[in-house]
Amino acid sequence: MWGPMALERLAEKIMLVWGIKRALLSLLAGGLAVLALPPFNFFAVMFVSMPVLVWLLDGASGNAEAGFIGRLRPAFATGWWFGFGYFTAGLWWLGNALLVDGTGAVWALPLAVFGLPAVLALFYGFAAAFARMIWSDGVGRTAALAAGFGLAEYARGVLFTGFPWNEIGYTAMPVPLMMQSAAVVGLGCMTMLAVFVFSAPALVGTRRGAVPGLLLALALFVSHLGYGWHALDIARPTAAVATDPVIRLVQPAIDQSAKWDSAERERNFARLLELTARPPLTESRRPTYIVWPETALPFLLTDNPGALARIADVLQVGQTLITGAVRVEAGQGGTASRYYNSIYVIDDEGEIIAAADKAHLVPFGEYLPFESWFGRIGLAPLAETFGGFSAAEHRSMLTLPGGITALPLICYEAIFPDMAQIGGSSGDLMLNVTNDAWYGMTPGPYQHLRQAQLRAVERRTPLVRAANNGISAVIDSEGRFVAAMALGEQGILDVDLPRARDKFFVQKNTSHYFWLLFAVLVFFGGGARMGNWRHAD
Repeated sequence: MWGPMALERLAEKIMLVWGIKRALLSLLAGGLAVLALPPFNFFAVMFVSMPVLVWLLDGASGNAEAGFIGRLRPAFATGWWFGFGYFTAGLWWLGNALLVDGTGAVWALPLAVFGLPAVLALFYGFAAAFARMIWSDGVGRTAALAAGFGLAEYARGVLFTGFPWNEIGYTAMPVPLMMQSAAVVGLGCMTMLAVFVFSAPALVGTRRGAVPGLLLALALFVSHLGYGWHALDIARPTAAVATDPVIRLVQPAIDQSAKWDSAERERNFARLLELTARPPLTESRRPTYIVWPETALPFLLTDNPGALARIADVLQVGQTLITGAVRVEAGQGGTASRYYNSIYVIDDEGEIIAAADKAHLVPFGEYLPFESWFGRIGLAPLAETFGGFSAAEHRSMLTLPGGITALPLICYEAIFPDMAQIGGSSGDLMLNVTNDAWYGMTPGPYQHLRQAQLRAVERRTPLVRAANNGISAVIDSEGRFVAAMALGEQGILDVDLPRARDKFFVQKNTSHYFWLLFAVLVFFGGGARMGNWRHAD
């Protein structure tokens, strides 16, 4: 029977595990946590994974004579192994990009599958070491662990251009009902609260502070669900009216290996035009806006002047095409040309009436950091069709015909909460164009979609997402799917554009909540630590 006594015995065994068994158990606990992420969304597994980590850290006390670093080394190692399991199981699909024909980077597969997780795991090692500095008995240690993860995830999102993919907070938000709290406190707070709540069962296994800790965790979880129900209830979907614009998402499902193949470019362009010209799917109401995915144009417009005329021939009067494209600025004075990952807005006469460039590029994917050094060992950006991209000098809204403002989010810009606004505004809609064909039929596109979905909730702004091979979707301001297309499916979606609702309880900046909660958790954990010292005396 799995009663308190059984959990006590289990906790004791886990605390006493050492050596390779400790490393393997931490690795497995981290890998298990990935089941809480898309496409599995089994968040309850975190009530197993996090308590195991707490019990492992209970037994991770270093030699008192080994100095400050030596005392924290066992905790750091425990956190690192947990992170290595989490990131390896959650990001293995990145290696698929190296298997696309023509990349010539298969030799780097181990670096993508194991090297990047090993680096990212350092942040979780830091989280565990930080928590261990103020570790105590009872609920104080779960507060310390929550603060440690909060600080580690904050650092992971900003250092070295940032890579906050699969932040722990997402494990507590598998469905819209459980996403609404993020609009109030932000993703960083959700990470700390999730770790605190998910760690609560560890208190039963050690019987220290179990009752108050469990009651507090239960109250937080019920409040989380209660607010989600309330937010969805007061913002029920409204019926579309005849004046609402219709948006068409085009998902061409072009294989990445053929995307820039010169022999396939005409066929790929013809596919996009054919999908665009299909009859309306929405009760004979023709689309107002047509959206193609990231870098959908399989050539530079400057190299194919007839392309704009062909687009104009397909568009009917009053229709507008929004497409991902590569934009080039010719070099001057002997300087090299600069290429940008961009969005073009093209009217029915084939004129480019607005454009936006990607500001946050993917390291090693779109540009090569420390290029002079990495270039000497044969590395190049994966998307090196034009020799790598340059970042936009500034971001700006896109104003579409009809007066609708759209916030551009190109590819993985959608995983950064701070990029879901410009000057505190997210416009009338957020426009996410992406190409996840690099990652095939793996969990990657599902994870990417989830993070974009949460941006809609945080900003209370509808999000329109066009992806090359999926997952294309229209998401309302509460994170509910209005329509979506399956991964790998080729086709179109015609959808009435959801209207932005009153932005109740949405914050322009949640950083003050993050640091306030972090301070409270550190104070609580540190206070419990001092209480332990007094009792020891």
